Amino acid sequence: MNHVLDRPIWSALQTAHADFAEGGQHARRYPPSIVPFAASADDTPESLGALEKLPSGEERMFLVEAGQIAIPPSLVVLMEARVTQMVAERPHEKISDSRIQPLTEADAADMLDLATLTKPGPFTLRAQSLGCFWGIRQEGRLVAMAGQRMRQIGFIELSGLCTHPDFQGRGLGSLLFRFVAGEIASGGDTAYLHAYAANTSAISLYAAHGFVVRSEMNMCVVKRPT
Repeated sequence: MNHVLDRPIWSALQTAHADFAEGGQHARRYPPSIVPFAASADDTPESLGALEKLPSGEERMFLVEAGQIAIPPSLVVLMEARVTQMVAERPHEKISDSRIQPLTEADAADMLDLATLTKPGPFTLRAQSLGCFWGIRQEGRLVAMAGQRMRQIGFIELSGLCTHPDFQGRGLGSLLFRFVAGEIASGGDTAYLHAYAANTSAISLYAAHGFVVRSEMNMCVVKRPT
């Protein structure tokens, strides 16, 4: 039997994030204004046909699966990458630090600016719709953040971890990483994350903080042809 995280987008949109799902029984996606993730239920012609109908215009969809991703013939592949999926080997301790503050809708523009600069992955002004985010400000500037993204039963994805280049090397990213992992564990869920397989420095950092590789994943970005 496949693990629930082998097809994390589909399993999230079937369960804990079903209220966000656009589509039906064969293919689903998150609203693209929140996150451009989509998935088919399986690789049958019915599911792939439903998947290819989800995007409109210039919309891009990110597909992430443990196995080879079946692409509907009418969609164009813009990018392919290998992604490493890691899970917390043990529950992390809940910690506190006066520098870490919850982020709200009022912080959305600053969050998008930081994510655009540092490129932790797909990010939008509505990213907070999926889960809580926390950040560190210095002299009024948002200089580091991290939060929660996809959810499955028993699992929450740690995501959006980034630090402004001017403030890297000060331990802020590690602090937020441990903080968010502790928040996830305190609710009884297991934290997991995704990193580009080529980003060996990030993977080593996550391993040092008690995360282990669960699976190598495939990622594709697709759209309709112009």
